[in-house]
Amino acid sequence: MTIKKFGTAHWEGGLKDGKGTVSTESGALSGLPYGFNTRFEGVAGTNPEELIGASHAACFAMALSGILGGAGLTATALDAKSVISLEKQPDGFAVTAAHLTLTATIPGATEEQFQDLAAKAKAGCPISKLLKADITLEATLNA
Repeated sequence: MTIKKFGTAHWEGGLKDGKGTVSTESGALSGLPYGFNTRFEGVAGTNPEELIGASHAACFAMALSGILGGAGLTATALDAKSVISLEKQPDGFAVTAAHLTLTATIPGATEEQFQDLAAKAKAGCPISKLLKADITLEATLNA
C-alpha cells in the first residue's frame, strides 16, 4: 500500500527579493507566505525547516503512540518538538541535524521502558527515515 500526500510551493522573483507561498493538499496550510526574510532574517512567515520540524515532531509522536500501544501503554500527553539545523557549507546550505525533545505523561511506564520505546519511535518514524541527518532525542517522562 502506498499513500501519497502533497504540498505545493509557488515562488516569484529572485532569491532575496522574491516571495512565495506554501500550501498542503488538505488545505490545513493554504497560501502561507515564505521567503528569504522568513527563512534567514526572522521575519514572520514560515520556512521549509520549520515545516520539516513540525512534520518530524508529529510523525514521531504518532510513531511513539503506536509503539506504546504495542507495549500495553497509552500516553495522556506527548509533547514533541523537532529543531531542524540548517547550516551553510562550502557547496551551499544543508539540513545537518534534527533534535527531538519530548515531554510525555504515560501512566504505568518506567523510565527505562520509556527511553527504550522513545528511541524506537525516533528510529522508526517515517520522517526520521527520510532525513539523512544526525537525529538526536531528549525525552522526559513526567511522574
